[in-house]
Amino acid sequence: MVVSLNELKSQESGVVTQIEGGREMMNRLEALGIRPGKRITKISSMFMRGPVTVQVDRSQVAIGFGMACKIFVETGHSV
Repeated sequence: MVVSLNELKSQESGVVTQIEGGREMMNRLEALGIRPGKRITKISSMFMRGPVTVQVDRSQVAIGFGMACKIFVETGHSV
């Protein structure tokens, strides 16, 4: 099942399948290690559109809610 990153529950993970956004956003996410094919885990999020903390490889980073809405992950529940 493919969902946006902000729809994952805390501690739920998936593989990034698609990122919607412009070149600047893509470059920023690439610098953080977030790219299609990478496993990403949602660590926490603030209530009501706050930052979303995720783990990629062994690094934890916070990204904005709007950015999280544009990152789509496959959760593996459909397998």
